[in-house]
Amino acid sequence: MREGAEVGGSRNTCLEDLLAEFGYTHEQLAGEVNRVAERLFGEPANCTDRHVRRWIAGDVQRPWSRYLLPLQEIFGRSPEAMGFAQRKSTKPLPSPVRPAPVKGVSGVQRRTFIAGALVTALGIDQTPGYGRLGASDIDRIRSTITRLDAHFNGLGGGALVDVAADYLLRLEYALDRCTYGERVERAMHCAMAEVAACAGWSAHDCGQYERASQLRSRALQAALLARDPVLVTRAWSDLAAQAEHAGRPAEAARINRAALSERHLRSQPLISSLLNARLADCLAQTGDPHGMSRHLAAAERTYDRADPTGAPSWLAFLTPAELSGLGAIAHQSAGQYARAEAHAVQTLDLLDERFTRNRAYYNVLLAELQLAQGEYERAAATAAGLRTVGITSSRITARLERVTAASRPQGGPT
Repeated sequence: MREGAEVGGSRNTCLEDLLAEFGYTHEQLAGEVNRVAERLFGEPANCTDRHVRRWIAGDVQRPWSRYLLPLQEIFGRSPEAMGFAQRKSTKPLPSPVRPAPVKGVSGVQRRTFIAGALVTALGIDQTPGYGRLGASDIDRIRSTITRLDAHFNGLGGGALVDVAADYLLRLEYALDRCTYGERVERAMHCAMAEVAACAGWSAHDCGQYERASQLRSRALQAALLARDPVLVTRAWSDLAAQAEHAGRPAEAARINRAALSERHLRSQPLISSLLNARLADCLAQTGDPHGMSRHLAAAERTYDRADPTGAPSWLAFLTPAELSGLGAIAHQSAGQYARAEAHAVQTLDLLDERFTRNRAYYNVLLAELQLAQGEYERAAATAAGLRTVGITSSRITARLERVTAASRPQGGPT
């Protein structure tokens, strides 16, 4: 079948729709084909707007490879998905090149099997690398972010650290190499802020605290570039969590207070609830139990005004069970172990089964609280009954090992 063969005037609406979706004119697509062809083959394809018009009109069943390979890379589609006829007499073209390899991104050779499987399962390997970014690209990226957040909430950091960091680099690469309008640019910065935040928590969950700090700083930068006040608040809150873990609860309290003072939080009760609960823990650590109680009560009040059904994916974990769990953490920090234990038990009773990681976390917390009250046998039983299959949080497994060792009777078997 030769270039330019007649096909009875069958218009290629698939390709026409792709041009509209990506925002290309005929001239712009021809120029993009030439640019990509020069990179692939060392010379332009001499494509013109006339070629594009003939493809759309259906005058050409299937373009030559010097045009088709660049088109595959630009749109990330197979020839058939672009509306071209299947050619059975020749070897199939290679898969679309997108996403292009990114310098500095860890390759498949260095990934674990789990991480490699996650890349495919989460859709990260479909990230655009060239061409024009459109609304459908943003929709795919948002779906991937939802899956990233769900994986972290379900199983924890683990392999997700490198996968999410890899995805962040891919998005940065797309932002540098692709073309797009102002709205898509802001959406990309929002996406990068969310991915960096997820990667930051994944690193934190694996005990990689310096890396977590770097990723959270990148999340703040992207949120500021996106001019999204909610994502800026999220980034500040995550940096507060970093400061608290580093032994600076007073600094963490100042950051959380500043975040709570933002006017936009009046219409964001779910985020406000989370910030109040985190601030409560900071105040407990700084010796202010009354302030802790005030902010735990504020967290419950604001949560009652929230509509969790419309929450972003990163807030999916904030359920009534989690709110009770945050109360347990704050009471533990205040040394109120019995009250903390009651909250932890309530958390485990309410917790949705899909939050496997959080169930393990609060079981370990319960064992720690029992141990703090001298109830060694109960702590040992709680720790022994904990299932960690699939959990990829090294922080949780390390705490479990410590509480298991500490709950053994003195002089007993090791």
